[in-house]
Amino acid sequence: MPRLILDDPDQTLEMLRDSVATLAERVDGAEVFRSRRARDAELDRDLWSEMATAGWLGLLLPESMGGSELGAGELTVLAEAFGRALITEPFAALAVLPGRILANIGGAAAGEIATGIADGSRIVPFLWQDTRGARAPMTLSAEGTLSGQVDLVTAAYAATDYLVLCKQDGELALVHLPARSERFSLSSRPGLDAAMIGQVTAKGVSVDAGSILARGATLDAALSDAIEMTRLALAAELAGVGAKALEETVAYTKERVQFGKPIASFQVIQHRLVDMWGDAEFACAAVTNAVEMMRDATPEEAGQSVLAAKARAGDSAVTITRRAIHLHGAMGFTDECNIGLYNKRAITLNAALGQAEELRLEFLARETAA
Repeated sequence: MPRLILDDPDQTLEMLRDSVATLAERVDGAEVFRSRRARDAELDRDLWSEMATAGWLGLLLPESMGGSELGAGELTVLAEAFGRALITEPFAALAVLPGRILANIGGAAAGEIATGIADGSRIVPFLWQDTRGARAPMTLSAEGTLSGQVDLVTAAYAATDYLVLCKQDGELALVHLPARSERFSLSSRPGLDAAMIGQVTAKGVSVDAGSILARGATLDAALSDAIEMTRLALAAELAGVGAKALEETVAYTKERVQFGKPIASFQVIQHRLVDMWGDAEFACAAVTNAVEMMRDATPEEAGQSVLAAKARAGDSAVTITRRAIHLHGAMGFTDECNIGLYNKRAITLNAALGQAEELRLEFLARETAA
């Protein structure tokens, strides 16, 4: 079945795959998904702690910040394995994105927060956009008070800290604040994949100078790199979701008997399975290409390859999981059937940090500008 194929001379990538597979033998991702949804929970803290203990939350962080200092190859293999196992904890949103920003900024304050992310003791959502995707909707006044509203927040209630992207005097600034403040008001609603989508409103939250971690060009560069790496992780997870949905569907069509024979023997079913296989292969190939481009190509070329990988993997996973539901017949539409959960996860991941069409337009804009 399709999967990422990367050079692995010291077997690090295979060990990562095996470690997630071992966890998946003990933890049923689909049941955790249903349990979180039933409880309106933002994440499973026990599973999150296990992920921290395994070293996954600090995979990209430097050793000085409690991380493993690994790279894009290890990140994509880990994320792909999460997708296959339906591990739906917000790894990209709560580990990769804030962790990468802090690692890029550096310094003692950023290091302390990042170390907490790596060991699981800190839950640090990044507050940075509204429902339209506009960045930095919060404003930091000259007097040092933060006001505004941020949407699409992951783990707003479970958070121990917030990283807030805001504007001050027309310049972007990154502020670190404790999550518990009477001047923060929170709300949330259920997401499609059992996660809760939060909204955080700040009303005159006091910010001292030491809480401003970065601003200006330094922050711009840190944020751009973090978004790129997070999109790569999302692309790999989408590739894993699509590949596993294909695998489950092939197995089901071999077992499902109609008119005295397995439906996998019908030519029309075979044609659909081949289409799904092609989509899954192209998604894995696009992610593999992005990893190789990040290693060997210019930053501009690498950035384009990540956009292409996220767009391809997003389209692929959504298409594969929809076809998989159809091929599972009436059972595929029931909540008891796991294939529908893969579809919900694919739709959610596809929307994160840009739908496929948005990414293609961004790709074209960069090409034109170059």
